Amino acid sequence: MSNNTTGQLKRKYDEDFKRSALKMVENGQTVRSVAESLGVGENLLHKWKRALRSNSSDAEREVIELRARNRQLEMERDILKKALSIFSRQS
Repeated sequence: MSNNTTGQLKRKYDEDFKRSALKMVENGQTVRSVAESLGVGENLLHKWKRALRSNSSDAEREVIELRARNRQLEMERDILKKALSIFSRQS
């Protein structure tokens, strides 16, 4: 055990592990699902995301933001397609 008051050991994660975890989030998985599947805390993943953004160039940050916006738009499009399909069957 460590001197940590919660009784938990503090783990060290290598850069490859962090990059893989953040790639999963970037590819559309939720932070919660990635955290659960890898056995890390959600707050830790958010910390890694902030660190990545602060260490990225303006162009890299813009690409990250555009990919997130693209995922959002694709999700909205898919919802509208499903709604159209449902409403067209009812007519």
